[in-house]
This record gives sequence, structure tokens and C-alpha cells, in this order.
Amino acid sequence: MPVSVDFIGNILQNKKLGSHGFFDKTKMETFVTGLYNTLFLPQHIDTEEQLQQDFEKLNKALFELILSGVNHDESWAKKQTEIFFDELSNIYHTLILDAGSILEFDPATESLEEILLSYPGFFATYVYRISHQLWMQEVNTLPRVISEYGHSKTGVDIHPGAEIGKHFFIDHGTGIVIGETTVIGDHVKIYQGVTLGALNVSKEFANQKRHPNIEDNVIIYSGATILGGNTTVGKDSIIGGNVWITQNVPANSLVYNKSEIKIKDNGPLPESLTFVI
Repeated sequence: MPVSVDFIGNILQNKKLGSHGFFDKTKMETFVTGLYNTLFLPQHIDTEEQLQQDFEKLNKALFELILSGVNHDESWAKKQTEIFFDELSNIYHTLILDAGSILEFDPATESLEEILLSYPGFFATYVYRISHQLWMQEVNTLPRVISEYGHSKTGVDIHPGAEIGKHFFIDHGTGIVIGETTVIGDHVKIYQGVTLGALNVSKEFANQKRHPNIEDNVIIYSGATILGGNTTVGKDSIIGGNVWITQNVPANSLVYNKSEIKIKDNGPLPESLTFVI
């Protein structure tokens, strides 16, 4: 059955309306990986001249990405590109602190090079920090596109609007979700499967504080879920695996689920446990 002319017309009209607000995702991915490689993984013996050329290419690439956004003119895109690269030195030094925390506390790593080459948690943190900078500059859409690229590569979903302090350590990474209005302090460690989310996902709460606050020196172990904009985990606390938190946790707390181990006897198992996976 042929597709109707009206339907085709609607598609063409919608594409026309969005033609000045769509980013070339391939160019975005090239920029994100190119910047990472230039900062951390030089593929040759760098010279000052070569690095300058690399940054000029990256500057042009970001300018074109910003310019392709909704209602962005050349002068505004140029200004935002300049602001980003002016802040890049601070972003770089913060990321070095993040990598240093991994090297200090992860017994499975032996060198900074290993972290830069192979740790998805560090790459996810890098993607967050550059997308957050663009988010703070109120560049439309591009920060979200960048953050979703990092999500697809690492399994770590960090909204660019979140505020994350220095010495941030993601271990393993897969399945971590950090919501838009989350505020995280310094020296925080998060393990796989952690959710820092909202209690209510209704659209009417879009402009409110919906996600938790995590103060300095907190460790959150795998599978923990912490919800709510009024929920604060106090400094120097440890949150155990698989806990569910929707209320404030005082500083210096230890929160965990109590486990029990019972040795089974030789009698038959309860019917509820006699299943096969």
C-alpha cells in the first residue's frame, strides 16, 4: 500500500523546521574523541606547533557544532567557542585530579596510562566535564548530545546539568545514573549500578531541585539508589550496596542492608525456592 502524499509532506515539513537545529552526530563524536586524544593520548611525539594545530582544528570543529544549533549566529557561536577553550585548562586539571583519585584508590590499576587508555569511568567523567561546561554556557542541545554519546560508550548516564566536585571516582561504571539537579562534592566514589535520581518524574517539576545532594568524602557502593531533591548524604558517609534512600543521611553514617546466612538442612526446600533458571 503506497504511503500517502500528506504523510510524506508532514515528514518533509518537520525536517525543514529542524534543519537548523540538528547536529551532525558523526562530527560531534569526532570532536569528543579528538579532544580526548589530544589531551590525554597523543599518538606521536607532540611538539608545541603540532598541538597548536590540533587545537585549531578542534576549535573550528566546536564552532561548527555550536553554529548548527537552533538560532545560533556566527558571533554568538564564536564567543561560546572561545569561552569553552578558555575554560579547557581548568577542565583538564580537574580531570587529572579525577584520574589521580582512581590511581590512588583502585588496587586494580598500576599506572595513569592504564586509566587514560582503558577506564570507562574516567572517559564518562571526561564527557561529563566538557558537556557540563557547554551546559553552563547555555549552548542548546549539544551538551545532551555529547552526554548521550558518553552514555552509549560507557553505560554511565550523567546529565550535563549535574554539579560534580573534584577528585571524582567512578569504578566499573556500568549502569550509573546521575540526574540533572544532582550536586556532588569532592572526593566522592561511586560504584556500578548507582542511581542518583528523582522521586517524581512529572513534567511539572522540571524546574525544581529533583535529585539528591552528596557531600564530600562519600562512598556509594554498587546498586544503591538515592532519590529526591531534598535528600542529602552527609560528608564522610558510606552507603552500602543495594540500599534505597529517600531521606537525609547524617554525616559520618554507615548505611547498609543487613544480610543473614542460614545453613540449610537436609530437608526439602520450600516450594518458593524450588525453581530452575
